[in-house]
Amino acid sequence: MDSTTLAEVSGNIATVGYGLATLGPGIGIGILVAKTQEATARQPEVAGQLRINMFIGMALVEALGLIGLVAGLIF
Repeated sequence: MDSTTLAEVSGNIATVGYGLATLGPGIGIGILVAKTQEATARQPEVAGQLRINMFIGMALVEALGLIGLVAGLIF
């Protein structure tokens, strides 16, 4: 095998790895928003507090996606 073949394989593996790394944050944000909407429907008076907590949770979940991106670029 020559070095170009190995570089192509490792590049494809990194792309697949980042694709898999985006699944977790996507599912996490979907569940987070769904549960916030459900809680708002049950108790509309706490919608403001739920929205703040949802945005904090979304930031934490998105951090996982960014870590996956950086790990793919570094390795």
